[in-house]
Amino acid sequence: MNNLVLSLAPKFTKLQTLILRQDKPQLEDNAVETISNFCRDLQILDLSKSFKLTDRSLYAIALGCRNLTKLNISGCSAFSDNALASLASLCTNLKVLNLCGCVKAASDTALQAIGHFCNQLQSLNIGWCENVSDVGVMSLAYGCPDLRTLDLCGCVLITDDSVIALANRCPHLRSLGLYYCQNITDRAMYSLAQSKVNSRMWGSVKGGNDEDGLRTLNISQCTALTPSAVQAVCDSSPALHTCSGRHSLIMSGCLSLTSVHCACAGQAHRAINTIPHTAH
Repeated sequence: MNNLVLSLAPKFTKLQTLILRQDKPQLEDNAVETISNFCRDLQILDLSKSFKLTDRSLYAIALGCRNLTKLNISGCSAFSDNALASLASLCTNLKVLNLCGCVKAASDTALQAIGHFCNQLQSLNIGWCENVSDVGVMSLAYGCPDLRTLDLCGCVLITDDSVIALANRCPHLRSLGLYYCQNITDRAMYSLAQSKVNSRMWGSVKGGNDEDGLRTLNISQCTALTPSAVQAVCDSSPALHTCSGRHSLIMSGCLSLTSVHCACAGQAHRAINTIPHTAH
């Protein structure tokens, strides 16, 4: 693949989308540098699982592909936080960024740069980036008010403060992943529920609808949560479902939350109980 990219990139100078996702990593820095030199109109770039790439690639992308709106470098474990911060400072049009598994790159330093420069960001995946703490997530919340999808699964250092900041500063947030974030407590859930109440107040004035608020919430393995707090979130976000076939409130591993149900699940249960039983 590497030689193919080296030979073809100079011929596709108007290329806007390039998917180079790999099962067996072959791509090297010289190929990415060639892409950056010749394909300056790129808007979507997928380099996921390119384990051989180093910071040379990120610096090249930052200098040559400043029109990027979507970048996937998930699994590129060799990138550093300084290189990612440099990219964020130059690729300020980013709306979708996937850093899942970029343990070195996705640190608070990089997230502060993203929050400062990438104000149009709508979707960010930093799952399993164990160096991320409240400092980085709060920088995102304050700098990226249009954030709609955020995956924090496996970010074990974050606490309620991150979720509270997101609830207060990101009114368009629709999907939040908190899997295995075991420092999350009821405070975070009540902040999400309250933010939805505030959204409804504004919605009644601005023509909001029941699809406002969270549509997906993953709190699996968040074992400190209690049913009342999670039920409050579920009640305040009509698009969250626990019913069969529509699970968007994901609670696996939380045995204490079996009593939490969405409104339609409760309606289905009542409907079953009202069906007349045939006498035998």
